[in-house]
Amino acid sequence: MTQELFDRALRVTPAGVHSPVRSFKGLGRAPIFFKSAKGAILFDVEGNEYIDFCQSFGPLILGHRDKDVEEEVKAAISDVWSLGAADPYSLELAEWIVENIAPVERVRFVSSGTEAVMSALRLARGYTNRSKIVKFDGCYHGHVDSMLVKAGSGLANGQSSSSSSGVSDKQASDTLILPLGDEEALEKLFAIEGKNIAALIIEPLPANFGLLPLDIKFLEKLRELTQQYNSLLIFDEVISGFRLSKGGMAEITNITPDLITYGKVIGGGFPVGAFGGRADIMDQIAPSGAVYQAGTLSANPISMRAGLATLKKAAKAGQYEALNKRATYFANELRNIIKKSKLNIELVQVGSLLWLCSGGQGLSIKSPADFPKNIQEGFKPLFLALLNEGIYLAPNGYEVMFLSHAHDDEILTLALSKFERALARLTK
Repeated sequence: MTQELFDRALRVTPAGVHSPVRSFKGLGRAPIFFKSAKGAILFDVEGNEYIDFCQSFGPLILGHRDKDVEEEVKAAISDVWSLGAADPYSLELAEWIVENIAPVERVRFVSSGTEAVMSALRLARGYTNRSKIVKFDGCYHGHVDSMLVKAGSGLANGQSSSSSSGVSDKQASDTLILPLGDEEALEKLFAIEGKNIAALIIEPLPANFGLLPLDIKFLEKLRELTQQYNSLLIFDEVISGFRLSKGGMAEITNITPDLITYGKVIGGGFPVGAFGGRADIMDQIAPSGAVYQAGTLSANPISMRAGLATLKKAAKAGQYEALNKRATYFANELRNIIKKSKLNIELVQVGSLLWLCSGGQGLSIKSPADFPKNIQEGFKPLFLALLNEGIYLAPNGYEVMFLSHAHDDEILTLALSKFERALARLTK
C-alpha cells in the first residue's frame, strides 16, 4: 500500500512529498505514509506502529494529540475556524508570551518559522536602514531567499553565492556567512562591514544541521559586537524556543537579543510562527510603522488556542526539568548500548534534543566543517534497522531526535530494547 500511495504521489507532487525532509531520498525505499498518531506512537497505513522520535520535527513537546490540547482544539473548532480580524485568542497568547519571556515586549504571529524569520529580517533592515545580514554556516533559518546562501570566496568583501536555484546573486550578496564559533572571523567582518550590518541572526543552539552546542562566550561576543556597531541581534528559536525551558536559549544563556523568532512548539502542532522583541523595534511594523507585514491566516484562532494550551501545560512547575532529566537518562542508556555495539556512532544531547551522529565524532563537532564525510552513508543502515524494529527517526542523518512528555518511562524502556536489537543486527 505504501508504494502504491507513493507512486500516486509522484504523479501529482514534486518527488511525491510536500517538504524535502519528508523524503526518503537515498534510503532505498518509499517514504512511510502515516494515517494517525497518539502520544509517542505513529500508525501507518499498513497497520504498523512506530515509536516516534521525530514528533513532526519538534512542535509536539507534549506528544501527539495531548488530551488537554485536543479538548481545547475541539472547543476552538466549534467556535470559529478563521477570522482575519482581531480576536481574543491571539491576545491571550501574546499576553502570556510577553509576561513570561523577558526579551519580548511585543509579539506578532505569522504562519510559519520561515515567515517569522523573513519578517524579522525585513524589520531589522527597516529599523536600522541597513541592508546586510550576518548568518552562520550550519544554522538554518527557513527557506527565505536571503538565508539560502553559502560563503563565497571571501568573507571580507561580503560576497556570497546562493545554495538554491532561484535565489539571485543580488539577494545572496546581502547575506554575509561566517563559520560557527570563529570569533576572529566575526570581529574581522564587523570591522569591515559593521556600518552596513542590519542584523546578525543565529540559532543559539544550532539544531537543524546536526546538534552543535555553542560556547556561551561566543554568544556573548555576538551581543557585544552587535551593540558596539548598532546592529540587531536576532535569536532564531524556532526549534529551541519553549523546548529546553520556558524562556528558551535566551533564558538559559541570560543573553537578551533584540528580536526572537519562534515556531514549532508555540503552535502545539498547528501552523504558526511568531517574531517579537523590543517595543521600539516591533512598533516599526505596519500599521504602527513603515515596515509592512501581513497574513490572511496569521494568528489563526485554532493555532492560538492550541499553542496557549501547550505552552501553559509545558511550563507547569517542574515539567521542563522532568522532561530534560528523562531525556538525559535515555541518552546515557542509549550511549551504553552504542558502546556495547562498537558501532561508529556518537550521541549528542541537549535537553530533549538528541542527535545520532553516524561516523562518530559527534561530540567534537563544532561546525559543519567538522562533519564526518560518511554521515549519510552510515545513517542509511541505522535508519532502516531502527525502522524494522518500530523506531521512527527523521529520515536524514543530519536531523535531530525530539523527546516529548509522551515518551514516558515505559515507552523509553521499550525504545531502548528496540535500539539494542537494531544495533546488534548491524554488527552481525
